[in-house]
Amino acid sequence: MTDARPPGHLKAARIEQVAGGTGTGRDTAGGARTDATTGVEGRRASGVGTRGTHARMNPAAELGFSGDPGQHGDPGDEMLHAQRTWDGTLATNRLDDLGVNVERQRVATQDVTECVGVLVDGWPEDVRRCLESVIEHTRAKVLALDLGNVDGAGDVLAELAQRHPERIIAWHVAETPHWRGGTATWGESRTKLLHLDDSEVHVLLETGLELHGDALTPLVAAVNEGAVAAGWQGAEPADDGRTWLEAGPGKVRALTGGIIAVRRAQALAALPEDANYGRHADLELSLALRGDLVVPQGRPPVLPLQPHDVSADYLERESRRNHDEVLRRLHAS
Repeated sequence: MTDARPPGHLKAARIEQVAGGTGTGRDTAGGARTDATTGVEGRRASGVGTRGTHARMNPAAELGFSGDPGQHGDPGDEMLHAQRTWDGTLATNRLDDLGVNVERQRVATQDVTECVGVLVDGWPEDVRRCLESVIEHTRAKVLALDLGNVDGAGDVLAELAQRHPERIIAWHVAETPHWRGGTATWGESRTKLLHLDDSEVHVLLETGLELHGDALTPLVAAVNEGAVAAGWQGAEPADDGRTWLEAGPGKVRALTGGIIAVRRAQALAALPEDANYGRHADLELSLALRGDLVVPQGRPPVLPLQPHDVSADYLERESRRNHDEVLRRLHAS
């Protein structure tokens, strides 16, 4: 597949170009094709559901039907039509299961720069599992900010960065997290990561998640196709205007779930820098973004690890603050 542009600008092949069409076999006679505008007769139609050259002589036989070489199938045979449709559907599903869709998206976004931003604030084993899963299943670079080496999590980050210097860039600061009694807040720390990053797409990832597949490519593809942000878990406000319901796939009002890919330029202006804690801050970010928020089709290849709990008093106070700001933005919009 080629055209006049450099190979890097080619789109991935559509599924029907990989697996063939799902026509009925009625288009096998190779009748002449006439241009509707110029009236010029062009090349003859070919094969089952195709336009080109080298028409197959007996597509019915290819499907297991018997007959003489001149038999092309009864145009009124609905069984033949149903079998072709069923076989085509199965082939498409099998190819999707094998990751063809993700591979197409990977090709389409190969020139898009992306980076995963991670805050390291404790839970060292979760940090290890989270970052190793990003290295294993994606091509993205990781920009990690260690807040005070809580419980030795910063040491784990340093070890991984030394092992994968081409993939992980680690920053270590003495400030401990605000939710652990320190001065480093969620909003300020996330903003620092955005400023340190120079990629087109920035992925906000929580260390409480582990990837079991390429969870980033579908999100980056959605952003590349026009969305301002994409995530694996969407939310819509309930009728009471105070609670949120899970939503998606497709366009949603907000994104949650601990993994969000966003256009970095837009995120810089929308990230809630005054948020001390991350709970509901993703909703606040979503409502501040201008553009489509999207949840891709398919099962998210993401597994939550152990809950990263903080003290009940702190959680209630900061979650209430963030939620009140979310409601203010929601009603303002």
